[in-house]
Amino acid sequence: MNRRHFSRLSVAYTAAMWCAFPKTGQALTLSDVSSTQATQGVKAALEKGVRFAIDSLGRHNGFLGNDKVRIPLPGYLEDASRLLRRLRQGDRLDELAAAMNHAAEAAVPLARDVLVGAVKSMGVQDAKNVLVGGETSVTQFFADKTRAQLADKLLPMVKKTTQQVRLADKYNRIASQAASFGLLKGDEVSLERYVTGKTLDGLYFMIGEEEKKIRQDPVGTGNAVLQRVFGAMK
Repeated sequence: MNRRHFSRLSVAYTAAMWCAFPKTGQALTLSDVSSTQATQGVKAALEKGVRFAIDSLGRHNGFLGNDKVRIPLPGYLEDASRLLRRLRQGDRLDELAAAMNHAAEAAVPLARDVLVGAVKSMGVQDAKNVLVGGETSVTQFFADKTRAQLADKLLPMVKKTTQQVRLADKYNRIASQAASFGLLKGDEVSLERYVTGKTLDGLYFMIGEEEKKIRQDPVGTGNAVLQRVFGAMK
């Protein structure tokens, strides 16, 4: 190959590569992102959210020390807490509240495999829904895919922890009586199921909080896939 022909090929290759990528400073749009890239980006974001949520919540005071996810006393106990404290029941209420939150902290790490499995099995349509679904899309995705399974998996750990506190049995007896009068409904009738439900609420909330950070500052993630996919959304 002569030098002139090689030079022409080099120019043509350089021009083709220049056209294949956006110019410096030119904003990406979703049309620049393939379905494969979008799916990879969403999966990376969800996995990052799962790690953040479990690491944040699955430690001592992960729930109890976080105002956004701390589990309150159920139903009428929360409403009646002021009166109960006047009757010198404050220590018991605090003990119950702490036990509930520590039970959630102990149970959260058990959710990791189920959540990661849901991410890995995600299809293109799921990824699209999460990508363009707004701030609640992650919570909705995980709730649809994992809530029932996680409730069954976390409940035994919650029971194991709450059974260490005698107030748990006492609460369940009171709650059953209150339910017969229509004062309590659904998960509030069982302390363990109530805590399990609130644990999942907190877990999904924290995953969603991490997603918001990624959407607001994809460059700050230091992840090229996240930068490309979520940068195209801005």
